[in-house]
Amino acid sequence: MSRQKNQNSKGHGVSKGKEREQRTLIRFKTTLMNTLMDVLRHRPGWVEVKDEGEWDFYWCDVSWLRENFDHTYMDEHVRISHFRNHYELTRKNYMVKNLKRFRKHLERESGKTEAAKCDFFPKTFEMPCEYHLFVEEFRKNPGITWIMKPVARSQGKGIFLFRRLKDIMDWRKGTSGKKPTGVETQPARANMNPSGSHDTRSSDDQKDDLPVENYVAQRYVENPYLIGGRKFDLRVYVLVMSYIPLRAWLYRDGFARFSNTRFTLNSIDDHYVHLTNVAVQKTSPDYYLKKGCKWMLQRFRQYLASKHGPKAVETLFSDMDNIFIKSLQSVQKVIISDKHCFELYGYDILIDQDLKPWLLEVNASPSLTASSQEDYELKTCLLEDTLHVVDMEARLTGKEKRVGGFDLMWNDGPVSREEGPSDLSGMGNFVTNTHLGCDNDRKEQLRQLFRSLQAQKKAPS
Repeated sequence: MSRQKNQNSKGHGVSKGKEREQRTLIRFKTTLMNTLMDVLRHRPGWVEVKDEGEWDFYWCDVSWLRENFDHTYMDEHVRISHFRNHYELTRKNYMVKNLKRFRKHLERESGKTEAAKCDFFPKTFEMPCEYHLFVEEFRKNPGITWIMKPVARSQGKGIFLFRRLKDIMDWRKGTSGKKPTGVETQPARANMNPSGSHDTRSSDDQKDDLPVENYVAQRYVENPYLIGGRKFDLRVYVLVMSYIPLRAWLYRDGFARFSNTRFTLNSIDDHYVHLTNVAVQKTSPDYYLKKGCKWMLQRFRQYLASKHGPKAVETLFSDMDNIFIKSLQSVQKVIISDKHCFELYGYDILIDQDLKPWLLEVNASPSLTASSQEDYELKTCLLEDTLHVVDMEARLTGKEKRVGGFDLMWNDGPVSREEGPSDLSGMGNFVTNTHLGCDNDRKEQLRQLFRSLQAQKKAPS
């Protein structure tokens, strides 16, 4: 149950020292009218609450979070779908700033080899505040391609590629003299997190209605891996249940998003060549809806294995695991880890011709609108399994390493595929509990899991 903090209300949470009480009625609220609403409405024992009714579970948008989180009292069992300052990872300039700081920390504490594990994002500068640093770097490598991205938009809006300083100077003239908008100014210290950053939206569905002043200039990956001559990126889902300690789950399913036009560096102004966002591609004159522009990750993994062999694919996917963990660790000390919060992140990964993965961005509210029947089925299963892990019904023991399509990859340390406690002393035979792009027999796994939980419940203590 949630109430405004100024009301004198007693929580309905669990008393300290007792096991979580199983709940058969969950009151939910959301404003998103897409696949999510279908999943919530069909979940047994869940009832929708509208307007100002009291709720147990709220899949909120980030504007509600910004305006209401600090003023809402939440009982022990209540859950909401974002961390208070999620933007530390999901806003492009903050993500890079945190990764750069974390890399320096690793180099200082563990040496250059460990720090090099953070070298998975292209060289990036925040504009306009790092303009002079950017110009210095630009002149070191004349002729290469750069990409400009607004820090808090999505769906390809505001993005452009360039090779000449004149292009960036024209952009700078267009932004000079503008005063920062309300969302760009520093908030009061009471609402500021330890990194001193400020709150804005950052999501596939919600970024685009914000006025944007800041951009990032990023070195463009000029040698992307191509399939059928077309560029693509990967959308991967990571569910974080806690930052302190860090507890993160990786979903087995995801997809590759393809451009509709063959790749070339000869036409850097053609968004249909360089931007893989579905929102961009579906406006292409020759876009064919039934053909679509997505591959499921299982198909993608099988394709790579046939071309490069299983060992190369294992290395690639292990490198992607490293991206997920290092990026989460980079914000672990600045994210406000509230027990009421969870976050389903959408990671966008680009693969280059050397099979090196690059982190493009992380979305706080990955699009849950389906572009095809296959896409609808993936997102329906993803959301059902997210709710299983969030576990409003209090059915899980907390020791599970797999729930449906989710595998627990980090639990205050790496999680092993092997049963029993992990021996991390040498890490020689250690295999991380991740199965991205592998078989997702989620229905059978869930059937066995809940049957086992029921048996444990009935067994005499």
